Amino acid sequence: MPLKRYGPDCALLVVDVQNSFCPGGELAVPDGDEVVPLINHLSLLFENVVLTQDWHPRGHISFASSHPGKQPFQNIDLPYGAQTLWPDHCVAGSHGAAFHAELETERARLIVRKGIHAAVDSYSAFVEADRTTPTGLGGYLNTLGVKKVWLAGLATDFCVAWSAIDARAAGFETFVVEDACRAIDIDGSLADAWMTMRQAGVKRVRSDEV
Repeated sequence: MPLKRYGPDCALLVVDVQNSFCPGGELAVPDGDEVVPLINHLSLLFENVVLTQDWHPRGHISFASSHPGKQPFQNIDLPYGAQTLWPDHCVAGSHGAAFHAELETERARLIVRKGIHAAVDSYSAFVEADRTTPTGLGGYLNTLGVKKVWLAGLATDFCVAWSAIDARAAGFETFVVEDACRAIDIDGSLADAWMTMRQAGVKRVRSDEV
């Protein structure tokens, strides 16, 4: 039986399945590599597949190493708001920034690189952390006539959640494929993320429902 394919009004958004976020990486998400086989299968169902890629310059403002005396996972206030500090990760051109070796990328129609500006972070695939600078993804999807988006990848409680919430704000019907994501879960961040997504109208599904 041929795989069901979604039409041109649908898109799969694969968030940050990169070496830095997988086991052995600088900011490893527990069991992050387990999403890869599911995402490879999901990508067969969609005409439109978009990959996002954290792509930070060296010395990025979100790195704890850029703030003397600060440690990873501490929070600071920046001109655009609160910022969690991270270990150096996904540095542009590095092994950490590369996609997981087993992630099938050939069906992707677009790769969106985010976090590219040294002075502002970007969890969301749609809008950077200053909440004013667009990545261009919304315009791209609108131009294609996309109305619905499904999200999978890393990490559920940060880049996936922010992207899903912004997808809803941009007018897309939005689904997060729960078992095709993994979370960092710092101090209850996963439960908070699901609550915020639900309040925004994001739908929570499993891969066998897609």
